[in-house]
Amino acid sequence: MFNSLSDRLQGTFDKLRGKGRLTEDDINVAMREIRLALLEADVNFKVVKRFVASCKERCMTSEVLDSLTPSQNVVRIVLEELTELLGGTESKLTMAQNRTPNVIMLVGLQGSGKTTACVKLAYLLRKQGRNPLLAACDVYRPAAADQLETLGKEIGVPVFRGDGQHPVQIAKDSVQEAVDKLCDVVIVDTAGRLQIDEFMMQEAVDIKSAVRPDQVLMVVDAMTGQDIVNVVTEFAERTDFDGVIMSKLDGDARGGGALSVREVTGKPIKFVSMGEKPSSLEVFHPDRMARRILGMGDMYGIIDAAQEMADEEQARKAEKMLMQGLTMDDMLDQLQSIRKMGGLGKIISMLPGGDKLLGETPEAADEKQLVRIEAMIRSMTQEERDKPKIINGMRRQRIARGSGHTVQEVNALIKQWDEMNKMMGKMRSMMNSGNMNPKQMKRMMNQMAGGLPGQGGQPQMAGNRAQRRAAARKKNR
Repeated sequence: MFNSLSDRLQGTFDKLRGKGRLTEDDINVAMREIRLALLEADVNFKVVKRFVASCKERCMTSEVLDSLTPSQNVVRIVLEELTELLGGTESKLTMAQNRTPNVIMLVGLQGSGKTTACVKLAYLLRKQGRNPLLAACDVYRPAAADQLETLGKEIGVPVFRGDGQHPVQIAKDSVQEAVDKLCDVVIVDTAGRLQIDEFMMQEAVDIKSAVRPDQVLMVVDAMTGQDIVNVVTEFAERTDFDGVIMSKLDGDARGGGALSVREVTGKPIKFVSMGEKPSSLEVFHPDRMARRILGMGDMYGIIDAAQEMADEEQARKAEKMLMQGLTMDDMLDQLQSIRKMGGLGKIISMLPGGDKLLGETPEAADEKQLVRIEAMIRSMTQEERDKPKIINGMRRQRIARGSGHTVQEVNALIKQWDEMNKMMGKMRSMMNSGNMNPKQMKRMMNQMAGGLPGQGGQPQMAGNRAQRRAAARKKNR
């Protein structure tokens, strides 16, 4: 999602960076390219018009045009405006403190992913210490209740079905069921409906009146495109929902709908779903999403994912690793953590330029590479893991035989270890300075091709660009 838009916007900024000073014409050209990029991404044209006008007005000030780094100021302004377009700040799920159980009702179109969103939300609330109950109020889609019950069992959350009853009655009875089972949250899964279906829309209104939910969330398919504006507008008028769950954000669509929802309806995006697993529902952070769209990555997202698993011992290891560098055991710990954090592909996508890297080299997220690396590390002695620099030629041959891999692959792993140490230092410096321009990001991603776990299964992928060119010249001779 957003890959094409990110590429277009980064290209526009690259052109500005090539200029020492910016003129009014430069700003006009840049704004025109930004407008076209957003329209091609299927962002609502009214939203695009307001966004570009606001950016242009701020960029045309003397403070920007006469500054020593006008291009950086333009990037900053676009980032701030894009963040505001997406909602400005995180919108938290509001729960009543003096009511038990709290009720959350999900509405949306047919096929938008409501049922799976209910399960993902229940999983998220359980991680936060809540005790949710799922209410199966979709009596129209065949096996809808069966699907909800199956998914509920997988995550250990009870499901109230109320077979044969009207959806409004099922919703009301589910609240009493939650009281009886000491559940503190009821998540009501309603039937998918069309905004033009008056009967179904009225049913949603009736369910809301019957259970008086603390939050009504609309599940929106991010792949819907610009028509999403008409959909959410109608639902907002009828059900007055409180926020949006954006599903299928990991799809291949242009993503313009996601950029239009907040501006058109005034309703915040509260959660985004980026995968099929129950753990794939995430709190939506407008500033982080804006940075990812502009190719700046989501380092805070990586940190949050790591902190979810962190305990005191892991925190101590992280501090040691930051101060003294990586050992092979640290690398092994990182491989295991990568799996828990959603896999290599998810982490790479959060890095500056990561989405572009995955688009150009999808093999970068090949999880099989992690298994190969783990086998080689486990074939090392403890001394070798602690001090990889002592691994000479004979040791490399022994490690290769013990792990069932080649010496070249062991060489690539040791080079990865070295590159990861260097990359960690550079990333630490950049994060501390808060100054990560696209050229630096691009250089980092080139280095990352040799440094990230999973990239070194083939030795030729582990070196830098100059080494690969030298190898190619030697081969041609």
